[in-house]
Formats: sequence, structure tokens, C-alpha cells
Amino acid sequence: MKERVLITGASGFVGYHLIVEALSQNLDVFAAVRKNSQTDHLKDLNIKFTYPKFSDIATLTEEIKTNQYDYIIHAAGVTKAKSQAQYNHINATYTANLAKAAVAAGVKKFVFISSLAAGGPLSTLNGIISESDKPHPVTQYGKSKLLAENELKNIPGLNYTILRPTAVYGPRERDIFIVIKQIVKGFEPYIGRAEQKLSFIYVKDLAVATMKAIYGGDKRTYNIADGNFYTRYEMANIIKDILLFKTIKFHLPVTFVKLVASLTEKVSSLSRKTPALNRDKLNELLGTNWACSIEAAKQELGFYPLYNLDKGLEETIKWYKEHKWLK
Repeated sequence: MKERVLITGASGFVGYHLIVEALSQNLDVFAAVRKNSQTDHLKDLNIKFTYPKFSDIATLTEEIKTNQYDYIIHAAGVTKAKSQAQYNHINATYTANLAKAAVAAGVKKFVFISSLAAGGPLSTLNGIISESDKPHPVTQYGKSKLLAENELKNIPGLNYTILRPTAVYGPRERDIFIVIKQIVKGFEPYIGRAEQKLSFIYVKDLAVATMKAIYGGDKRTYNIADGNFYTRYEMANIIKDILLFKTIKFHLPVTFVKLVASLTEKVSSLSRKTPALNRDKLNELLGTNWACSIEAAKQELGFYPLYNLDKGLEETIKWYKEHKWLK
């Protein structure tokens, strides 16, 4: 009998790639989705759907026991919310509930997809983020992910691995896709003029790291990136080289962008939607140094990324073109 894995957030960008990698590892995959989730892109995959109720530990425990999951990969969560309380409820409380149920049901390993945002950026260009650094998240999202990590560490009997991926990109991703669309239109906007050091991880490499975490790295936390560091202009330069496009580069004053973010927040307060650009998100976008060490993941998980930003973006843009996201 194949070993079974439950993947939460399965209908999302990262979730899709986790499923594909899990299937390639000959695992029996159960995909946790909401009943209103868009799952057409998953219909040809050999998986079973499940609809867990994250607010109820007893129900979660019963489901895990019934389906006999060997492993759980928890990738579900929110990146946009109206308040810190809402972030915490979904990203931390639901995570803890699932983990407690996993312990009660005898799951072998609980892998949590956290974020480098839980650690926060460095305030200078010198140095590199390590897992041993004292966390100082600069966004509500990052704080909720750190809270989730701490909850997991305090659950008796839980065998967990925490992964902190940096900015994730690849086929099906929509946020960095916005950057690509702007470049296609001939625009290359930046917020302010301060130097930055950035890091990225191609989604297929993240999926590989996650599968390795199933079998190793017990009760450990790992930064996940491609191992390289990039200036704030390198992503756009690579995209332009691939597409053979030229752009008009311009820098928007930070004070102006903060004003726009404030206005969008006020407008969105009248609806249920959370704006993509808000003052909290700016703290992340303006972070000086997001370069992180992956030496621990290399040494302890055997994780050696196959994609740098050039190779990953080339494959990503090819996918966007083939699937008509880009003309």
C-alpha cells in the first residue's frame, strides 16, 4: 500500500506543484480544498479531494484516522486579511488545530509551509538571514506565520518540519506575473531608490524541498531559496532579456506610494476585499535585505536547488505564453 499524504491549500499555486511532486514520489495524494475552490486544473491528476473543517479538532482527527494519512503538508493559509486577528485565526489557529489532530491520529510528519516573512528582513545590506536569527516580522502576515511556528513547537508529540520559503514564483503564480505584465506594457516601476538585496525560490524547487522535509529535518526550521542573492533590478532585467522588451524605468516616491496605499485601504474598508497594496505590505516590499542562507537545508535535507532566477523565469514565461496568459 502506498504511503498517504494530505496536502492542504491544494487548489492554490504552490499546492498544485506540491501535488505533482508528491505524485512523482509515488505517494497517494489527498487534496484538501474548499468546496467553492476552483479545481479544474487538478481534474487530470490522480488525487482524492477532501474538505476538512479546520476549526474543529475532533472532526479533523476523525478524518485523519479514517483516511490513514502518513504525512500532512500544510500549505493552506491567507496572504491577505483585514486584521491581525483574522491572519492569526486562519494562519496560526487553524494550523495548530490540524497539528493537534495529526498527533491524536498518529501522523508520522507534519510539514508546515511558513514564510521567510516570519523571520523578517535584515535592516542593512550586510549579512544574511539565518534560521538562528531572532525573528522580527514586519507584516501582519509574517507575525501570523511566526505565531503558527511557535504553536507547532509547543504541541507535545508533534513531529514537524517548518519551511520558510522566500518569494515563490513559477507557472500559475499571479503576483510576480503582475511585474511581467507591466514589463510587457513597457513600464518598470519601483518604490523609492534605496538598494535592496532579494532572494527567490522557483516553485518546483520548493516542492522538492517539501518532499525531502517529509523524511528528514525533524523538529527543525529551514530557509528555502535558490541560494543566490539579487539586486532589486535583476528580475526585471532577466524578464526583459527573455522577452526582448525595452521599458521605461521610473521610481515612485515612497511617501506617494504610502498615500496611495492608505487610500486603497479606506476604499476597500467598504467591501470585503483586501487590497493587494496596503501600508502593511509596503513594509515587506521595502525590506532592505531578504538574502537568506540555505546551508542548513543543504546539509540536513539534501536540498540543492536546480533553478536560479534566469532558468526559473525562462521556464515560467514559456508556460505563461503556452497557456495564453501572455500573448
